[in-house]
Amino acid sequence: MSEKDEILENNEVLTEASGDEKLKSEDKSNQKRWYIIHTYSGYENKVKSNLEKRIEYMNMSDKIFRIEVPQKTVTQIKGGRKQEKEEKIFPGYVLVEMIMDEDSWYVVRHTAGVTKFVGSAKKPIPAKESEIKKIIHRSTTQTQKVEMDIKVGEKVRIVSGPFADFVGDITEVYPDKAKLRAMVSIFGRETPVELEYKQIQKL
Repeated sequence: MSEKDEILENNEVLTEASGDEKLKSEDKSNQKRWYIIHTYSGYENKVKSNLEKRIEYMNMSDKIFRIEVPQKTVTQIKGGRKQEKEEKIFPGYVLVEMIMDEDSWYVVRHTAGVTKFVGSAKKPIPAKESEIKKIIHRSTTQTQKVEMDIKVGEKVRIVSGPFADFVGDITEVYPDKAKLRAMVSIFGRETPVELEYKQIQKL
């Protein structure tokens, strides 16, 4: 199960809370909490922009505080050129910190691009504070993920590490780990070596 699925499942489980727990939730209705909204895929940043404008226009800054689109930096290496882009950690989802009432619900729910709140059909369920902190921390401290247009059979030059300046033939590629395995001729013997994308250059 992915981290996104686990977080969303945790929030769905909350919808099955007992009557007592729901009453406790009502008591805390005037507190700001984090909620997860579902958006059309690719519209996350547009939803954030639209919602920020609606908050200002409808004077809701005292009930809706922060909108986050968790992202990470991805470094792509194509044709020897390095490019950086922002990639969504949870495509199709936006985090909103707000005090939930009929007015704030209406403003968020009727923002262009928003399809629904995560939770029960009748009432949005706040996300766990610990989960949100984990997501935001991951977004701000995410180490760069490197993408490279390489495939099995291509030759690469190793530019760093103990095998620097050697040339190898790629035998396996692990894009999810930004690593690969190559056969390198060392003292006349073919030796398998595991390398990170940042350690190689395409020939």
